Amino acid sequence: MNAHLDNAATVFDGARFTVRALELDRRDGGVMRREVVVPSDAVVILPLLDERTVVMIRNERFAVGQTLWELPAGTIEAGEDPDACAARELVEETGYAAGEIERLTSFYPSPGFCTELLTAYRATGLTHEGQNLDETERITPEILPIQDVMTMIRDNVIRDAKTIATLLFHVSLGAADKR
Repeated sequence: MNAHLDNAATVFDGARFTVRALELDRRDGGVMRREVVVPSDAVVILPLLDERTVVMIRNERFAVGQTLWELPAGTIEAGEDPDACAARELVEETGYAAGEIERLTSFYPSPGFCTELLTAYRATGLTHEGQNLDETERITPEILPIQDVMTMIRDNVIRDAKTIATLLFHVSLGAADKR
């Protein structure tokens, strides 16, 4: 748990996250209550078959009632190493195992109300082993040219924040190398 939330009251304790309530000092001397969502941290993986081809997934998301284009991702289990989680989630959701998995960056997707920290990885040297989905997951892997994926971001076809952030970070590394 985050140390700054140690004295916060738990107002909801669910299977996937907890909600804690904080009392924050206002500039006028008053106090205001704010709720914070506290899930486990997670990983997102950019699986590259080669420099120009990415394995994306079509993921049915019940919370938004849509099937979204995403990169594979998942929750870090209690005591699990993030690197091991990335390797596990890659196989579970895409069916591909990585010969090499490299940590790229970490970011907070919604720091205004949520503590979740996402760690992004790039996976290469992929070999197909077959998916191993959880009971409620409805995920279809799709192999696409990375240029098409970048166009999908620009055209608002890809609307998942972790996917957009990870792909743009990856592409920016290539642009930085060309300077």
